[in-house]
Amino acid sequence: MSPRKHTIDAAKGVMEIEWPFFGELSRGLALKVARAYDPEIVIGIATAGVIPGAVIAAILGREFHSLVVSRRYRSASERETPEVFGSAPKEARGKRVLIVDETCDSGDTMHLAVSAALDAGASEVRTAVAFRTGQYAPDFHAIATESTIILPWDREILVDGELRPNPLYAEALEG
Repeated sequence: MSPRKHTIDAAKGVMEIEWPFFGELSRGLALKVARAYDPEIVIGIATAGVIPGAVIAAILGREFHSLVVSRRYRSASERETPEVFGSAPKEARGKRVLIVDETCDSGDTMHLAVSAALDAGASEVRTAVAFRTGQYAPDFHAIATESTIILPWDREILVDGELRPNPLYAEALEG
């Protein structure tokens, strides 16, 4: 598995998210969900969707699980393709499921996660993301933007025991 690749389009801007704002976004997203849907179980797409998924599950007072959907790269020139690693939790059988991710662009990852939940026997599946960044329309989202999103947990990485700016976002963080 290779690290995520990010293309930063300066014309579309960069949105840096701080922890308090992320918390409020998650709270607002949980309220949107609660007003229109009553999930019995929340599944966060690992890795970055686990954080908002767990927060939303806690706010809703629902059981939380994760599902690993990751991207592999065939070569530097070939488009990334998402894959499900493992399966949706067996606890989804016969339940209303909410699948949560941090962002959604093309919907490729979300489609795989929804299929995995349905394959596990979920009775109904809806989707939620903090940031809708592309054409795919999840059932619920907090913010729609074309900006590059830099989440608080992605801003820095540990290098030789020290937190350093994440090189994936170095250019965006300088500007």
